[in-house]
Formats: sequence, structure tokens, C-alpha cells
Amino acid sequence: MPDYALQRRMMVDCQLRTYDITSAPVLEAMEETPRELFVAADQRSIAYADLGLTIGAADGAKRTMLSPMVFARLLQAAAIRPEDVVLDVGCGTGYSSAVLARLAASVVAVESDPALASKAGEILGGLGVANVAVVSGPLKDGCRKEAPFDVIVVNGAFELEPTELFAQLRDGGRLVGVHGVGRSAKAMVYRKSGDIMGGRAVFDAAAPVIDEFKPVPTFVF
Repeated sequence: MPDYALQRRMMVDCQLRTYDITSAPVLEAMEETPRELFVAADQRSIAYADLGLTIGAADGAKRTMLSPMVFARLLQAAAIRPEDVVLDVGCGTGYSSAVLARLAASVVAVESDPALASKAGEILGGLGVANVAVVSGPLKDGCRKEAPFDVIVVNGAFELEPTELFAQLRDGGRLVGVHGVGRSAKAMVYRKSGDIMGGRAVFDAAAPVIDEFKPVPTFVF
């Protein structure tokens, strides 16, 4: 029987610590969260590999569980505090939310696919995670009724800046995610100061672009 606790320890020691991830809360949260429970049975053998894992959605979209290194470094850049309220965009089956629940006071997890949202709620409930609320709805719309948020985490890449999500940040709030495609993609941290959004690239990263954050195709006649 696989020793998943050992695999988590190896992930932290051999992947995260060697990738400039020094935040003790992030490392502890990643080591304590059973990633294998959030993937299909045939993916459990690679749950702790340095891979982004695709989770099929019934609506035809493909949700991605970011690779451990990219996800952990985004969380480190977000500088989440124990009192923060976090919006988790594109939570899939809930792994990202489970990790965030160990770092923040509360988490609102948004998933556009109702089946995935239901699965996330089921797994999180089974683990006794009590500070995450899973809601089903368009990812680009966030969750206006629970705004403002101290931190917003986007689980994937966006080609279009998520302006509606920016609007749901508290003053001083941060949004992290991957902006762009291919070799030009960068992991970004945006910070809200009054009416101004400032962004900076923190590292090179690649992630599948979330469909809702792609440009609308135009036709030339």
C-alpha cells in the first residue's frame, strides 16, 4: 500500500524547499493535506509528482490541479495571514481549498461545474474541513455576495485580466495566478491600493488557460 504521508514529505523536501519556498505555514499546509484524495484513482500514483493534473469537468471544460511547486509558490507570494478571507477560483475537487483552509480564517471556493463543486464539498466534508464554503457559478464572476476578499487565488492561467475579481478585493488585497500562455506566461501577484491595481511578475510559470479568461474569438470577413 502506498505511503502517501512519506510521498508528501518527499514532495515538500525535494520539490518545494528546493524551489525557493521557505514559508513555514505553506510547507506545513502542503505536507498535511492529502492530495491523493482529490484525484481519480488512476492518478494517485502521480499525485505528488511535479505535475499539473487534469480534472475533467462535465461541462466540457478542463480544470487543472496546479503542480505542487507552482501552487506553493503562488501561495507564498500571496502572503496569506491567519485572519484572511480567501476566494479560491476554479477549486475543482477542492484540493486548493483544503490547503488554503489551513492558512486562512475562511475560504469561499468557486467552481463552475456543479459536479466538481459537489465532489469538492463531499471530500472537504469527509476531511472535516469546516471553514470552506463551496459555491457553483461562473469563475470570472467570483462571489460578489461574499466580497470583499483579502486574497484571491486563481487555479490556472488567464489571458484576459480578471477585472471582476479585482473589484472583489479588499483595499490592500492580493490576487495571484498565472498570466499569459506558453513561454511568456508569468506567475503574477496583484495588489489593490485604493482604486489602483498594481501587478508584478514573481516567477516564470505555465498553466492551462481557464476558458472563461480567454479572449472571445473574432471573425474577419
